[in-house]
Amino acid sequence: QVTEMPLDRLQAWVDGLALSDMEAKIAETILRELTARVSFLVDVGLGYLTLARQTRTLSGGEAQRINLANSLGSSLVDTLYVLDEPTIGLHPRDTGSMLDLLLRLRAAGNTVVVVEHDPQAILCADHVVEMGPASGEQGGHVVYEGPPDGLHDQDTATGRYLSGRSGTEVPEKRRRVDGPFLSLTGARQHNLKGVDMDVPLGALTVVTGVSGSGKSTLVHDVLYRAAERELAGETSAKEHLGESVGDYEALDGLSHLDEVVLVDQSPIGRTPRSNPVTYIKAWDEVRKIFADQHLSRERGYTPGHFSFNTKGGRCEECSGAGQVEIEMIFMADVYVPCEACGGKRYGRPILEVKYKGRTISDVLDLTVDEAIRFFIRQRKLGKTLWHLQQVGLGYLRLGQPAPTLSGGEAQRLKVARELSGAAGKKGRKLYILDEPTTGLSGEDVAKLVAVLHRLVDAGNTVLVIEHNLDVIKVADWVVDLGPGAGIYGGEVVAMGRPDVVARVPESVTGKYLAELL
Repeated sequence: QVTEMPLDRLQAWVDGLALSDMEAKIAETILRELTARVSFLVDVGLGYLTLARQTRTLSGGEAQRINLANSLGSSLVDTLYVLDEPTIGLHPRDTGSMLDLLLRLRAAGNTVVVVEHDPQAILCADHVVEMGPASGEQGGHVVYEGPPDGLHDQDTATGRYLSGRSGTEVPEKRRRVDGPFLSLTGARQHNLKGVDMDVPLGALTVVTGVSGSGKSTLVHDVLYRAAERELAGETSAKEHLGESVGDYEALDGLSHLDEVVLVDQSPIGRTPRSNPVTYIKAWDEVRKIFADQHLSRERGYTPGHFSFNTKGGRCEECSGAGQVEIEMIFMADVYVPCEACGGKRYGRPILEVKYKGRTISDVLDLTVDEAIRFFIRQRKLGKTLWHLQQVGLGYLRLGQPAPTLSGGEAQRLKVARELSGAAGKKGRKLYILDEPTTGLSGEDVAKLVAVLHRLVDAGNTVLVIEHNLDVIKVADWVVDLGPGAGIYGGEVVAMGRPDVVARVPESVTGKYLAELL
């Protein structure tokens, strides 16, 4: 029973224990330590968790805050703490609590270095270092260093965003949302309390709410799996593709959809053989271009000879991976460059074929931005690569191994592939994205928002789980969960157009949204 208690109730239980003098003496040290550790977890906004909660069910933000609570509990001083995007997955309300804890670490005599894009975190800092001026090859320089107040006057990405000179703007006109709707009724899973939700079709909907309010459970565990199951005709099955489907009473409106697509942050591949250019199906065009060169025709090379996944032209020592896996007994396996081809993936005869002075291996080393300029006359290839540029991935190299991509980059790659496949077509798909702004600056968020609107303009429906106010304020429809987290959440606090949600007193999101609108 104790392990099923929310942590913020555990303290009251400890205080209410009726112990004899002997029991109290024995338990004093244990209870003092328990109280201290639980209080830190409550301080980082995790009071709704239970001791029995399995770690695999925690979000990335929850796991990071547990690590932070461990650090606070150790009471270290003169220590350097480095945090990478600690506000990921946090609602603006929870971000404030997180920043208070970082200030406590600083006050205890520690040094705290944070990699962040969140405006609240930037303005809370004592000292700011901005890298730039752009991404990838065009970055790597310190473009500003000093107090956060000085950023407003700087012509840098962060300076322009904080001063309001760039970023997303509140739309003058939003799409009509008078139907049809995808309507979910009576959703009950984990902390959801019979939730009813309407998603307007052909619009951009954002599901928001404080961290732990039940957003992912509602959208992923219930809506997504239920929609996939019913579209597959498995209406009575308890599971779909091995995943359990959350309980619900009805799901209406699926007749208006052909497919539901989850664009998550899972890796696009787990080996160096997977890369951006193959994932978005642009590599076939590159191979055709090289197969069409004079030397290729003279030697009888086909596009298949320029594939690093099949025999013919690839380096057989590394099977075209460019790297060789070294098995480590007590550590994770590592990859080292292939000695036979020097990491170029191909045999020498294939590398003798050049297009505009570059080999096919050289092309893999180009960034997306460079490749667009290099293949300026190849319209079909250029258009596919342009979709990568539009989601803010112009800095990626075409052959960059998939394991080196972040979750946010992998998610945007998936969006780019969907855009590429949907080009010129009218769609009837439901796209579901979970925190797509992860790792994005304010200017990059504006680019992503434009891409999401393009998917909607093509006739699709886009449903986004998001805390970023720049995305929420441009939505056509908002579903706000709460009012709290864990057992204190699981209800729809407000639902409707952003200006409607902003006027609901019970909505925490509405309070922040009202300031922007």
